[in-house]
Amino acid sequence: MAQEFKLKGLSGLDLQNGEKREVEVEGIQDGKVLLVKQGDKTHALTSKCTHYGAPLKLGVLTPDGRLTCAWHGGNIHEPHGNYAVLIHPLACFNVASGDVEDAPALDPLAKFDIIEKGGAVYIKGEESTIKSSRRQPNVKCSVQGQEKVLIIGGGSAAIGAVQALREQNFKGGITVISREPALPYDRTKLSKALLADKSALEWRDSAWYESASVKIVEDEATGVDFSKKSVSTKSGAAYPYTKLILATGGTPNMLPLPGFKDLKNVFLLRSIPDVEAILAAVGEKKGKNIVVIGSSFIGMEVANCLASNNTVTVVGMESAPMERVMGAEVGKIFQKLVSKNGVKFQLSASVDSAQASSSDSSVVGSVKLKDGSSLDCDLVILGVGVKPETSYLKNNSAVQLEKDGSLRVNEAFQLLSDPDVFAVGDIATYPYHGPGGSGSPTRIEHWNVAQNAGRSVAKSITQSNSKPKPFIPIFWSALGSQLRYCGNTPNGWDDLVLQGQPDDGKFAAFYAKGETVVAVASMMMDPVMSQSAELMRRGKMPSKSELKSGLDVLSVGLPTEVKI
Repeated sequence: MAQEFKLKGLSGLDLQNGEKREVEVEGIQDGKVLLVKQGDKTHALTSKCTHYGAPLKLGVLTPDGRLTCAWHGGNIHEPHGNYAVLIHPLACFNVASGDVEDAPALDPLAKFDIIEKGGAVYIKGEESTIKSSRRQPNVKCSVQGQEKVLIIGGGSAAIGAVQALREQNFKGGITVISREPALPYDRTKLSKALLADKSALEWRDSAWYESASVKIVEDEATGVDFSKKSVSTKSGAAYPYTKLILATGGTPNMLPLPGFKDLKNVFLLRSIPDVEAILAAVGEKKGKNIVVIGSSFIGMEVANCLASNNTVTVVGMESAPMERVMGAEVGKIFQKLVSKNGVKFQLSASVDSAQASSSDSSVVGSVKLKDGSSLDCDLVILGVGVKPETSYLKNNSAVQLEKDGSLRVNEAFQLLSDPDVFAVGDIATYPYHGPGGSGSPTRIEHWNVAQNAGRSVAKSITQSNSKPKPFIPIFWSALGSQLRYCGNTPNGWDDLVLQGQPDDGKFAAFYAKGETVVAVASMMMDPVMSQSAELMRRGKMPSKSELKSGLDVLSVGLPTEVKI
């Protein structure tokens, strides 16, 4: 039952517009709320981000009432077993309602009535809600009518679409078909933490889906009959739909070189069974020689995760890790950080083959490089990119796949050939309107993008005349410290402005095409990236020249109007 709780140390509300203040709640151990004044009105909200508990007092508040979290300092250690995961949330909430504005948070913030009386300030709410620092979304539903939304794929886009559909009062049937033996889960924890515990990975339990009248089917799509609006599956079943969301993600690439496909202990990393197999090969005692092929995000994250008590070597074709995306100068910062954890590197290197172990010809024993050298190993992990998982559409004359196997969609993520079908996540090539994008067809393999796209599709289904909600792509990575990145470079970048103390792993990197800043990466400089993402949305990101002259993006005011 709701009751009144006094806020410690307040005799009245004296916040200025745009101010955020965390306040203790008397009578509740560790109880805190966040007071936010926006548009001459003060709001009381739960004080922590519902994704991983970031203190929202450190976040970025916009004039139109968006509150984006940013975990100051950048390091969050969440131990599990013998490994530790560095986690970073970048969720966004509406201060007037507490509702989620952008991924990755699923639960909204709780909001409380404010009462001023007797020279003190109180909030009205339930003690359990204040302690939990969140509000459970209302998704309970009994299916009505003939509408049927069918979602193929059980990842980030799927959970975003499912929850948003029910939150927006969609009463039709919802079925999710996923080939994985788990409910939709947080895939980012696979490479960042090598976590295989379903209970710690799954976003919602089976009871949640049951209450929302959402059917989760473990099966695999084998074809789509767009004219009959039906999806066929590996089990032989057929599922009708009125709206179809294709969210099948990516398939990791196998190296097309001798030995990798045939020898044991060569692993890809995409699913829970992949993690289970890697952990089994490493063993509890560890002490293994591990070769990770690929120096981009997946390879670097898993190498960093496994470095403790193992000998890990990353093999990459680039001169610095993640050079293709981040550039050599920034890539070398990551290399230095991960090297401190014991990871070794073989860069500017090309792989020749995987060689069998001398003690067991069925198991990998070394990786041979093109220069003739070899790296002894007990196991190999491949992180050499993914391709869109659209094999079930390969010979379908009703759709045309792009050269990379993706599907071209419009700003609402609808197929150009069928407005009742949406494609999101790794398989979608959509018009990018962020800085430097100019509507360029772009495919982005970011977890946040997939979930935001799923939420956007839900709105298109429930509000057919609504405009797609603009968002700036964001991702994060665990590389000894937290990397945050916003924006995208579909047309490349030609200059870099680096601020901070890069040698200490504390920096903000601004990627420019001409004078336009198209992407921003940061470490240990929160909330620079969150602020930059909001400036990009509003067409107010400073120019390259302004940043070179020393301008601090945190000093730039945020306008109300969104320009993308």
